[in-house]
Amino acid sequence: MEKVQFKRHRRLRHSANMRSMVRETHLHVEDFIYPLFIVEGENERNEVSSMPGVFQISLDLLKEELDEIVSLGIKSIILFGVPKEKDDCGSGAYHDHGIVQEATREVKKHYPELLVVADTCLCEYTDHGHCGVVENGYVLNDESLELLVKTAISQAKAGADIIAPSNMMDGFVAAIRQGLDEAGFVHIPIMSYAVKYSSAFYGPFRDAANSTPQFGDRKTYQMDPANRMEALREAQSDMEEGADFIIVKPALAYMDIIRDVKNNFNAPIVAYNVSGEYSLIKAAAANGWIDEEAVAMEMLTGLKRAGADIIITYFAKDAAKWLQITKA
Repeated sequence: MEKVQFKRHRRLRHSANMRSMVRETHLHVEDFIYPLFIVEGENERNEVSSMPGVFQISLDLLKEELDEIVSLGIKSIILFGVPKEKDDCGSGAYHDHGIVQEATREVKKHYPELLVVADTCLCEYTDHGHCGVVENGYVLNDESLELLVKTAISQAKAGADIIAPSNMMDGFVAAIRQGLDEAGFVHIPIMSYAVKYSSAFYGPFRDAANSTPQFGDRKTYQMDPANRMEALREAQSDMEEGADFIIVKPALAYMDIIRDVKNNFNAPIVAYNVSGEYSLIKAAAANGWIDEEAVAMEMLTGLKRAGADIIITYFAKDAAKWLQITKA
């Protein structure tokens, strides 16, 4: 009987060291950006009920949090502000002594080399919870751009290393780039939320940032989850307007989009592993249904395999600890 010829792919899976040798995708702690929610007040460390292990932290307790972040080798954070007072135009977002601006100064005082990404949006600061100026129930595009430019400049003045506009207004990158350049911040890059879907995965974040819309939804400015080609149009516009990084948000249900964007644009691609994706794993692990570390690390590896160069994730501290154990 003639012997059947076939490939023996299992030869390269025979041992742990063999599997490690041929592994194609590697996670590094430098890949992660850790989100922080900074709240006004004193001695505030409030765990977000829908995000176990994530806290709203006041400025006086920020140093302790930064100590841990830096000790784990994490080199980048993204700051979200949780102000006490809000108004219809989100003036706290662009106030020179707003919560993100003050948090940035505090970070730079203790750890000047830690990269600070400033989330540049209005929704946490508006009393209606939308990402711009509202008139007759509709978010005005061009009028909102003026406030976003003011916000970006004030964040850069405070010491932010990267401006990350997340509002999805048309022309927001061009407007912010021009504003930063004219204010003397030509060296500050823009990490654009270029591909941001109107997703159901954002619920826990809105608890953390107190940014739930008070009426309607954000579907007139965030993208339809059913659309793929639209993502390429959005990314192309932002690249042409001067974006230095492209964010795809959410990440887990949009790995095809991450790969599309990676294949089409020569820029660092950032996957935002959002709050709902984090909380799903935390909840399942708390019930004993899954191995949290195994599932989280598989997810993060998958995002990098899909094309992400950088991952914004609430798992950053946990993942950094797991990577340390693996190397030990």
